[in-house]
Amino acid sequence: MAKVALQTLSTQQSRGFEAVRQVALVVGASLFVALCARITIPLPFTPVPLTVQNFGVLLVGLMLGSKRGFAALALYLAEGAIGMPVFNPTGMGGVAQLLHGATSGFLLAYPLVAWIAGYVMEHGRKSFARAAVGGLLGEIVLFTSGLAWLAVLTHSVAQAFRWGFYWFMFAEIIKVMIAAGIAAQWQRRPGASH
Repeated sequence: MAKVALQTLSTQQSRGFEAVRQVALVVGASLFVALCARITIPLPFTPVPLTVQNFGVLLVGLMLGSKRGFAALALYLAEGAIGMPVFNPTGMGGVAQLLHGATSGFLLAYPLVAWIAGYVMEHGRKSFARAAVGGLLGEIVLFTSGLAWLAVLTHSVAQAFRWGFYWFMFAEIIKVMIAAGIAAQWQRRPGASH
């Protein structure tokens, strides 16, 4: 009887530690994206800055998977909405930046972008090519959302592309490739689940 009670207690403790570990991963990932947002280069010809934030979103999705990636980015948006300084510093901050700024369409897509990148990475051999495809699909969703918002904001699809697309493509390709490389390499480490 005592042995069964100890096994039950041990199982409950293991589940508790695992739950704490999962929460810590999600919170840590949201803070990682916030750190990436601090690396920002304002561009004089567009209200959309060049930032490492998108790289952080892709890496979180590729590394944590669809569910935890989505949760981390939803938490990130909630942190920003309540006024924590997690968004890029060139914006308005808080709910205003999330719902009214030039980057709103990009920000609101982040949970879905992380989910897509994670989903692709979870379903198949965890290779550089799979990670790059996941990152690319995430970027398509990201830019579709961001450009749609900019088109509404400016009443011009051409202006939306000038502000939010042309200047960023080269940097985004680099971000996808680096995130894919890191994620694929991480999966190759000893003890990684395949």
